[in-house]
Amino acid sequence: MKRSPDLLRLADTVLLPGFAGTTAPDWVRRRLAGGLAGVVLFSRNVDTPAQLAALTSSLRAENPDVVIGIDEEAGEVTRLEARTGSSRPGNYALGVVDDEELTEQVARDIGRDLRRAGITIDFAPAADVNSNPDNPVIGLRAFGADPRLVARHTAAWIRGLQSTGVAACAKHFPGHGDTSVDSHHGIPRVTASREELAEVELWPFRVAIREGVRAVMTGHLLVTAYDEERPATLSPRVLTGLLRRELGFEGLIVTDGIEMAAVSGRYGLGGASAMAVAAGADAVCVGGENADEATHARIRAAIADAVTEGSLTEERLADAAARVRALAAWRVAAEPGDAVPGEIGLAAARRALRVTLRGPAGTLPLAAAPHVVELAPETNLAIDKGMPWGAGEPLGKLLPGTTVARLREEDVRGPHEPGDGVAAVVLRQAADRPLVVVVRDAHRHPWQTDLLERLLAARPDGVVVEMGLPGRTDLGAVHIATHGAARVCGQAAAEVLAGLG
Repeated sequence: MKRSPDLLRLADTVLLPGFAGTTAPDWVRRRLAGGLAGVVLFSRNVDTPAQLAALTSSLRAENPDVVIGIDEEAGEVTRLEARTGSSRPGNYALGVVDDEELTEQVARDIGRDLRRAGITIDFAPAADVNSNPDNPVIGLRAFGADPRLVARHTAAWIRGLQSTGVAACAKHFPGHGDTSVDSHHGIPRVTASREELAEVELWPFRVAIREGVRAVMTGHLLVTAYDEERPATLSPRVLTGLLRRELGFEGLIVTDGIEMAAVSGRYGLGGASAMAVAAGADAVCVGGENADEATHARIRAAIADAVTEGSLTEERLADAAARVRALAAWRVAAEPGDAVPGEIGLAAARRALRVTLRGPAGTLPLAAAPHVVELAPETNLAIDKGMPWGAGEPLGKLLPGTTVARLREEDVRGPHEPGDGVAAVVLRQAADRPLVVVVRDAHRHPWQTDLLERLLAARPDGVVVEMGLPGRTDLGAVHIATHGAARVCGQAAAEVLAGLG
């Protein structure tokens, strides 16, 4: 099929591809010079603040109206600090503190870093209501399970971030919290009625729209009350009917990563991209996994072909491109907001701690350098692999002589009972010293709970630090819930254990 060059250029105006490396490859530069809407950056593109600023400057030199997006939620999902762990706690910790001014300050702190780095839009905050505690992809990324609380803090986060001139993007519309499937791998189904959706999932998005959020990111969810066949990202009923007409949103609609299996598995990257724009999306994110020129070219061609074939109108494509340009223009007009107190992230992490003391007086602080065992589960694809977390390293700085062991599921599960033999090894390592067991979403991982119970049966004086969603707080002589796995959450827990908190 012969494709019009003008139509191909128009297709480029709605695409936000990713790429590999800390400098822009030639194909990205060429596309930007030809009108490509922008790019999405990941941790693979970030080394230092100076390097990132130079990268975005080079992109803007090719296209002054480039939209540069990044996922900087803080907490577990950070691109700026993936190498070190986040210096700010994530949404769940902020929801536990429930201080809207603090949430706004943390978001403003993030925004100032992003503004200095040359970022246009932050794909945050998550406005999902985490009503399903077994959710494998949201969890700590939500402010909580109460839609009113989530709405208040979503609004505060948007105010803080956008006061710096960086656009906020509420996600994952119409709400990913009540799901048990990760849309990176399959299609989550939301079976609530329209009335139930209005009272729970949609509530934070209504508030976000009233707050003036500049963008909304779609979730790859099958919301059966509105569309029983197409995921929300590809559904005109959800994007145009619900988000545009019913909720009155006029800003940018951007897709979650289009290569995620929930949409690309059935329709392919190009097909899903064209369908998303036809449904009402204005910008298509791609390149988390497929970050090459050939993939981008196929998607661009598929969008142009959809116009030629009539499944996507040129008017809809032009309207989407205009909304992308409007976002770029807003960023240029906005000015940075006020500064925030120093170490605001650590202060927030300290306030989010919840300590349950069940042992005798004098259990805290620890009487000697402990042996720390960290149980590390597999994380979802939104979280960078290998990102530092835990309480062992910061505790070692406060209590020299601390030893740390990190165990994964494959380390714990043997040919017999779960944990057989491993518990004995840990107990020998912790002989004659305090034992600290760090878990992460233990309620979702039976192997963690099994080993934890074995250890505490032999060492009832053991300390438990939960760095995921809090489950049982009746385990251990001391139970510390950090409500997050950010670097500062581990530091705050270590301070308490060492008697400094």
